[in-house]
Amino acid sequence: MSSKYTINDPEGLYFITTAIVKWVDVFTREHYKDIIVDSLKYCQKEKGLIIYAWVLMTNHYHMIVRADKGKNLSDILRDFKKHTSKELIKAINDSKESRRKWMLWLFKSAGLKNSNNKNYQFWQQDNRTIELSSNDMMDQRLAYIHENPVKAGIVRCPEDYIYSSAINYSGKKGLIEVEFIE
Repeated sequence: MSSKYTINDPEGLYFITTAIVKWVDVFTREHYKDIIVDSLKYCQKEKGLIIYAWVLMTNHYHMIVRADKGKNLSDILRDFKKHTSKELIKAINDSKESRRKWMLWLFKSAGLKNSNNKNYQFWQQDNRTIELSSNDMMDQRLAYIHENPVKAGIVRCPEDYIYSSAINYSGKKGLIEVEFIE
């Protein structure tokens, strides 16, 4: 059975949204955010992920991405989620996180309800994927990604939020290299 969020075109450009189970605000700590940034950089370098835009919010992320020729975007996203799940659960478990017991209990409970998991479930099962088939769609999603931290009240200007590609689009160097949407 095919989901409406399936990646059908291996060379397509996609707007991806992935959220944490129960929308838990995990990415309020820099260490956890850095795990995502490092993993995205690894996927770019080693797996063929091409990032055009991205933003990491407290409980989800958005990206505009595609896979390099001969690579499979679904596989890249699966591996990214699997790796970051393990790393983030370990980081939460090893930290002095005040919400540690509650978060681990919640992720463990979600994992027990999902036959695809052995222990914990960190990310929601599906990615929301929308193929961007027109310039209007690309422009709209790019603006949405960059305005997300502003609408959330985190920053006043999109380029002031370092966990986003808005800084790249303002002409400065961001945390992650991006290809520009023209």
